[in-house]
Amino acid sequence: MKKFFFLLIGIAFFSATAIAQQGSKPSIIPQPDNITMGLQECFFELTPDTKIINLLDDKNAKSVNNEINRLAQELLGKRLKTASSIKGAHNIIIKKNNSLAAEGYILEIAPENVIIQAKNAAGAFYALQTIKQLVPVQAFETPLDLERVKLPAIKINDAPHFAYRGFMLDCSRHFWNVETVKEVLDIMALHKMNRFHWHLTEDQGWRIEIKKYPLLTEKGSLREETTTGHNEGFDGIPYGGYYTQKDIKEIVKYAQERFITIIPEIEIPGHSLGALCAYPWLGCRGEEGNYKTWPMWGVSPQIACAGKESTFQFWEDVLKEVIELFPGEYIHIGGDEAPRDEWKVCPLCQKRIKENNLKNEAELQSYVTHRIEEYLNKHGRKLIGWDEILEGGVSQSATIMSWRGASGGIKAAQKGNYAIMTPNDFCYLDYFQTKNRKSEPDAIGGYVPLSKTYSLNPYDKLTPEQQKYILGVQGNLWCEYIPTPMQLQYMALPRLGAIAEIGWSNPAQEGKNANEFIERAKHLSRYYAVFGWNFAKHFYDGVE
Repeated sequence: MKKFFFLLIGIAFFSATAIAQQGSKPSIIPQPDNITMGLQECFFELTPDTKIINLLDDKNAKSVNNEINRLAQELLGKRLKTASSIKGAHNIIIKKNNSLAAEGYILEIAPENVIIQAKNAAGAFYALQTIKQLVPVQAFETPLDLERVKLPAIKINDAPHFAYRGFMLDCSRHFWNVETVKEVLDIMALHKMNRFHWHLTEDQGWRIEIKKYPLLTEKGSLREETTTGHNEGFDGIPYGGYYTQKDIKEIVKYAQERFITIIPEIEIPGHSLGALCAYPWLGCRGEEGNYKTWPMWGVSPQIACAGKESTFQFWEDVLKEVIELFPGEYIHIGGDEAPRDEWKVCPLCQKRIKENNLKNEAELQSYVTHRIEEYLNKHGRKLIGWDEILEGGVSQSATIMSWRGASGGIKAAQKGNYAIMTPNDFCYLDYFQTKNRKSEPDAIGGYVPLSKTYSLNPYDKLTPEQQKYILGVQGNLWCEYIPTPMQLQYMALPRLGAIAEIGWSNPAQEGKNANEFIERAKHLSRYYAVFGWNFAKHFYDGVE
């Protein structure tokens, strides 16, 4: 991550600042609420003698110091000293300001000191991410004078609009190692995103170690081969991979240091072949099902049996270990694309329907969702599911993730359920980015250019009263057709920047302009290149 750690403190050895290059306002994504420019001739000079004075009363304040010192070590060759009180000048001062919004900050860079005000450590961390984007990119392309680093004078007052600003990564179709996941978290942090939705189980592979059920990873993480093209053939090559609980703890800690909460997704009840092949008794057909981890893309017709109490015990056992690994308040249970045909002919599922006075298989899925939610609530967690869980009815406390357009989120908000907007026609990052598909690597289909992503209004068609139920937005990257980290980054960037800005800035703000955003995205993409991150370049020439 060395290239990433250069960001904060390589700030303007060059007299031509990023502000000067970009006109009257600096080019920052997501765009801050309020910017007051300083004189271009005024700088704060950072040296190895600069001290960190962190006056935050926050249990995570150390993470802010660590962020500064990781970067100081890379640029200046040493960590900065700390002090407990303000004495003299040439300090980086972090103050507590309870009047600010959660995650908000005030950043003041003046010749005497750099002062960051925040209500909590997360706000101070986001102020540092803003500083990173004030660095002229040439500072990272040219050797620096390590004894003299200049920060341009500026004042920024900023805070996010939405509390939930997320990115989902599918690790089941293609498996991503620990270092790749950490780099994804670095990319998110630069864009001030705070929720990492980790898709860990699927028909094509189970990716999380559950100690009570070791076959989930011994067998369920492996598939005999993988489809080629769009289910046109098979490569004959075994494929697998999973995260040990040690791996997960390492990634959770890494995310926490960047103020990112991880939301694990354990698919219930569909997309379950990874589990069924390991423990066939979970399926309606049992051993006769001859279950195998799916080598194809798409949705297997198999599903976990909702008529067996042993299935619910399995789900609760799995979730117990998941809860112990992930400290965040939300657990995602999927619930999407659940094929219910097996339930229609399963005697045990039909018995469950009859005994509970359910109308149909959709209500049986709702029964499953309610039972799982009760378990999660009992253990202090909240449930998120894809918008399909609305079909049989959900409790008032369930949170809906709207992916089949915005209609699920609208319906949820109208009935008083919290929702996260991630409509596929705006936020699916596995869709093509240009109409000229020959110029791009293969993708699942669809067409979502940068300007389309940026045009999303999460509040569209909602009254002011209903808008309060929209928690935020999320970009989703499904990985059927994404086999390498470079292609992962290519599909995410720069569209993830558009989603970050939608989540951070007020969707109804005046002056929101896609062309202006694209110009800022061009500037930020120069940093992507310096950090070694791949990205789509079509928007440079206005190609969509």
